[in-house]
Amino acid sequence: MKDWMKKLELHYERIRNRYPKDRLMILFDIDGTILDMRHTIHYALKSFDDLHGTPFFRYLKIGDIAVHETEVEALLEKLAVPEEERNRVMEWYEKTCWSADAILESHRPFMGVMEVIRWFQIQPDTFVGLNTGRPECIRTETLYSINKIGQEFKANFSHELLYMNANGWEGDIITSKVAGVLHFQRSGYRIFAFIDNEPENLRAVSDVDPQKQILLLHADTLFKSKRRRLPPHAVSGKRYDLTKLIHEKALPQHVQLVWHGVNDEGNLRQFLASGIRWAECDVRLDPTGEKIVLRDDSFESVSLQEDEELLTLEEILDPIRRAGKSLKLDLKENGVLIDQTLSILNRHSYDGKNLWFNGRIDELKPEGFRRLAEAFPQSIIQCPIDSLIPLILSVPGKALALLDTFRDWGVNRYSMSWKSPSIHCVLNKLDKWGFEANIYNVPDLESFLRAVLLLPVSVTSDFNFPRWHYYGRGSGGNQKRHTYGIIRTPQSLSV
Repeated sequence: MKDWMKKLELHYERIRNRYPKDRLMILFDIDGTILDMRHTIHYALKSFDDLHGTPFFRYLKIGDIAVHETEVEALLEKLAVPEEERNRVMEWYEKTCWSADAILESHRPFMGVMEVIRWFQIQPDTFVGLNTGRPECIRTETLYSINKIGQEFKANFSHELLYMNANGWEGDIITSKVAGVLHFQRSGYRIFAFIDNEPENLRAVSDVDPQKQILLLHADTLFKSKRRRLPPHAVSGKRYDLTKLIHEKALPQHVQLVWHGVNDEGNLRQFLASGIRWAECDVRLDPTGEKIVLRDDSFESVSLQEDEELLTLEEILDPIRRAGKSLKLDLKENGVLIDQTLSILNRHSYDGKNLWFNGRIDELKPEGFRRLAEAFPQSIIQCPIDSLIPLILSVPGKALALLDTFRDWGVNRYSMSWKSPSIHCVLNKLDKWGFEANIYNVPDLESFLRAVLLLPVSVTSDFNFPRWHYYGRGSGGNQKRHTYGIIRTPQSLSV
């Protein structure tokens, strides 16, 4: 059986091709499907201890909870909570579990689910609906909470696309789920998939979909109804794996992709044979100071190895241009390096539209950036701003003044590491201020896809993605240089 996310990708593509003008919708349940309800149980029980001064849940961890949110009494028994105390705990739990505080403070999404939602929200004429058994009376808290969670992932949810149980806490959830599907269909959406953790909900939806156009996906988390209630054509899964859902050809075309570390022949050949437009090369002077070579590490920190063959900047210029690709140069020094680099680029008649320069503020300094901007006014000129992130988040006015100063030097794009804290907040700030942003230091395919979903102007990665048959920097035995060769490389692109 195919992975459930791969099945979802194929089904979505098939429905989109069959109904190109329709408004397509994927429906998500919330509790147990988007949200890991173990956190809510944990919050409620811990708060009982805090309020009553009891030690019953002192050592309770999320991983210890293996019961549905409606079956907490069994957990109390397992934890040896005294029988005479269980009624009091259960009364507290039922009162607290759906309180505004619990909803706002304890809700946590399953890993990857918000990115899956974000992916469909950025697809054309595609909508994400929520179909929950929660009652209408907690609509405001539900929307506020789930939008607060989604903010980090740029996922958002609206009142119009949230269907809740109209019959209150005691209302029939199965009937409500079917009513939600019919409601969205009457509203003009073609539902192509429905994700829920309860088998009986999926069974009920299957009964009102005789043509089986709705892909039924079972979130195999914690559920109350019997697994045998699953429809035969439903697909179960535990992990929201973006790498199974998103194919390279489906990536947003307006996000520029940059292959980092094109410093050796193996990486160059891989890059030239790929669909990636930009190659980033680390540029520095060789130990003699006579040639510009491609190397990540400085010769002071890592001395030249006996078997190391250095590529020069001049060697890569024509192959990259013949392939219709573009060049990003990470300049590791100022002064002579910039002089010689500009001279070589001019000698090879390189166009500024196909050039991108990156350098640290403390390395290139104002005069270095100004020289680059003057020489190639149409190029991208970038500097990393990781050290400024605390300032951007705490004193934005001061940070904005600094970024404006850098822009006066010629900098027109700012770069930050994927591992930087609160990266989504920084991206939002830069976008609000009118600055372009690049994300770099993206270590693997899943992180790369998550970065792309934030829709920065560009993403820089090593492209060591075996699933896509890319073997970027780090694939070689010493994690720096490659030991493989490319068997089939067009003669016109050879180095």
